[in-house]
Amino acid sequence: MAPQSPPTEQNRMLELTFESATAHPDPFNSLQLEAAVTAPDGSQLRVPGFWAGGNRWRVRYSSNQVGKHRYRTECSDATDTGLHGVTGEVEVAPYTGDNPLYRHGPPSVAPDGRHFQYEDGTPFFWLGDTWWMGLCHRLGWPENFRVLTEDRCNKGFTVIQIVAGLYPDMPAFDERGANEAGFPWEQDYARIRPEYFDAADRRLLYLGDSGLTPCIVGAWGYFLPWMGVEKAKQHWRYLIARYGALPVVWCIAGEANLPYYLTEGFPFDDREQVKGWTEVMRYVRQIDPYHRLISVHPTGLGQLSARGATDDSAPLDFDMLQTGHGGRDVLAPSIKTLRWSYGEQPTMPVLNSEVAYEALGDSIPAEAQRRVFWASLLSGAAGQTYGGNGIWQVNRKGQPHGASPHGGNYGLIPWDEAMHLPGSTQLSLGKRLFEGYEWQRFAPHPEWASFLTDAQQSGEGDTEYEVPYAAGIANAVRIVYLPRRAPVIVHGLETGTSYEATYFDPTNGERIRLGVVHPSETGDWKCVPLSGKEDDWVLILEAARA
Repeated sequence: MAPQSPPTEQNRMLELTFESATAHPDPFNSLQLEAAVTAPDGSQLRVPGFWAGGNRWRVRYSSNQVGKHRYRTECSDATDTGLHGVTGEVEVAPYTGDNPLYRHGPPSVAPDGRHFQYEDGTPFFWLGDTWWMGLCHRLGWPENFRVLTEDRCNKGFTVIQIVAGLYPDMPAFDERGANEAGFPWEQDYARIRPEYFDAADRRLLYLGDSGLTPCIVGAWGYFLPWMGVEKAKQHWRYLIARYGALPVVWCIAGEANLPYYLTEGFPFDDREQVKGWTEVMRYVRQIDPYHRLISVHPTGLGQLSARGATDDSAPLDFDMLQTGHGGRDVLAPSIKTLRWSYGEQPTMPVLNSEVAYEALGDSIPAEAQRRVFWASLLSGAAGQTYGGNGIWQVNRKGQPHGASPHGGNYGLIPWDEAMHLPGSTQLSLGKRLFEGYEWQRFAPHPEWASFLTDAQQSGEGDTEYEVPYAAGIANAVRIVYLPRRAPVIVHGLETGTSYEATYFDPTNGERIRLGVVHPSETGDWKCVPLSGKEDDWVLILEAARA
């Protein structure tokens, strides 16, 4: 008998449960289950199922197509009548709520190859947050997890980077990484533990229901030598079966090219590890019926881009960068790497997924990440992922994450204090400003602005990158970011277009109208920073309404 499933809505996950009719001593390793699903338009998907413990298996499914969807199960053991050859129908109704992930569909790549959009073409602005260890018991369910989720929703975040239990900054099976049901795998990697993922389900489903896209990182890179490629593929098949029907994004591995911290010769660019993760990435691309977006998180050592953390960039849908942790010095490698990736082929969206975690080592200020955000967005980035120390490793009051395997400690600030660090608010203010325009049409225009020569000569840092960053739409809007306090010249203002200028403070969102712009005969216009503003500032030029 086919399992009964209540109707679901567009882009919302439904679940079917099946029970083996035959005893299998080791079902996780000895069986595979799929459901061949035919959508109302006749298209077909092969949706992997997952072992749910005991004799239970489940298939999860979602679709944007309204109507009846027919399925037939296929089991690697064709004699098991509880799993093989079961047929049925599920009903998908129109979505009636206001969750953008269900109303518009999961994120995809826009036709220009530079930005993200929801499945229906609505622009999707990637403002991510970093909860690497967010599935562990130290971010308690439900109270802690819901508090942090609500804060990020209120600030306009759209993505949460979160690791599927195989974490950074600790050895395997460290108690700090367990959730309330233990670990995701048995200690010899003999088989997966469904109980762990039952607990993880509550958190990941809550993110999706809150309008936040989980960017699920399959494992930290150094787990590959411990597990082996085939176990890593099993891990990923399980993740796809369990979470692929959610509006997710896949990150194949974190720091995919960095070996374990205590490996002889550490740190180095581990190309053998890269080779293995590339094979896993191709496998994910092959079996994921939903074709969720795929990337890889690189290390900040040598290979700063996902393009360099894989042996084959073809399966990548977008490029993740990691460009280091520091203060003003992170701007140069961040923009240099971004511009390099932006000019590479194949064209794909690019964003910084790890840079200058605020309060890392109790020292990095909000300014560092804020500068990278503005300079990156005006250089063609599709968004940025914020990182706050204390959140990524889930420090608790009186119970910090503690020492890394190499003996260092990144800081003691607890997650519920780190949640209120100013950087997350400042990046959200920037996102809201961009969303007031057709930001998805913006193109970088570094030629639109420059500092005065004397300001360039007296400025701090790398003068090649301590420069104005400009982007926008010709004859409509220009946004100029000034990473330091100095007079700026706006160039090439179009004849026949009258602009009004506004000062925007990226630290607090304050706007001050400067009035109508009066350029020179050559189209140049000089602007000086307001008195009392000691650091970076943003200049907005909008075509005056008729």
